[in-house]
Amino acid sequence: MLVAVTELTPPDAMLEQLYTGTEWAEGPLWLPATSSVRWSDIPNDRILEFDSATGETRVHREGVEFTNGRTLDLNGAVVQCCHGRRTIEREVDGQPVTLAGAWEGGRFNSPNDIVVASDGSIWFTDPPYGILSDREGHAAPQEYDGCYVFRFDEATGEVRPVVTDMVHPNGLAFSPDESLLYVSDTNEDEHWIRVYDVVDGHCSNGRLFAVISPGAPDGFRVDESGRVWTSSGDAVQVFDTDGAMVGRIPVPERVSNLCFGGDDGQDLYITASSSLYRIRVTARQAQRPTR
Repeated sequence: MLVAVTELTPPDAMLEQLYTGTEWAEGPLWLPATSSVRWSDIPNDRILEFDSATGETRVHREGVEFTNGRTLDLNGAVVQCCHGRRTIEREVDGQPVTLAGAWEGGRFNSPNDIVVASDGSIWFTDPPYGILSDREGHAAPQEYDGCYVFRFDEATGEVRPVVTDMVHPNGLAFSPDESLLYVSDTNEDEHWIRVYDVVDGHCSNGRLFAVISPGAPDGFRVDESGRVWTSSGDAVQVFDTDGAMVGRIPVPERVSNLCFGGDDGQDLYITASSSLYRIRVTARQAQRPTR
């Protein structure tokens, strides 16, 4: 469809539209066990899967209470964010099992994106998008005063805020060695990514990493070199560890999120408004450090 002119892709790389028909595509995740990509069509309240071997897309589940971002835990199970239930959950035998849904007696707003650290702790953002209307969740008041990034320790059951100085925290990802946490803010006034130092499960020294324009850094991934690949209004933008843009991959729809996949990890899958896209790249996603 489109040729991407960037050193981050092979010379003959082409952007492929793999599927179209979603209202707002989000939360892509490569599933190595089935060589497929799972993602959400949030307003239509369903989860889709693209089979890379057959090129076919199927409905994984419907009536999912507006799921959004997802990742794999240390055992390879899918953990995901659910706007409607205002929880983070794990899929067990095809069904969601709630892991956490509240902090200090108040329900979460609408968990949005999620990552799992090498110690098994689950980190997630909690902006209000699922409670602002019934389009991507259920309209409801906030039950705590803010929108935070939380860390959930499944072994102890502890839920603890780790970032509290953002308006609408959205996407998040660790650096390859987990010494840094990148978090985007997608409120009306700021469309930027901030970065925090991570020490013993706590975040400090928050500072600006990059401003995204046009559009917003809704979701992003970090590659093995520490570069940040983020959504924007008209492309996937790529930033080096100093926050300088080093390339962009144009996409004909507003980009929401992305993930690395394929048998060798060098296929980039992109969710953008009504479609799922794929393009060949020269990078792979950063792996969890060994502890």
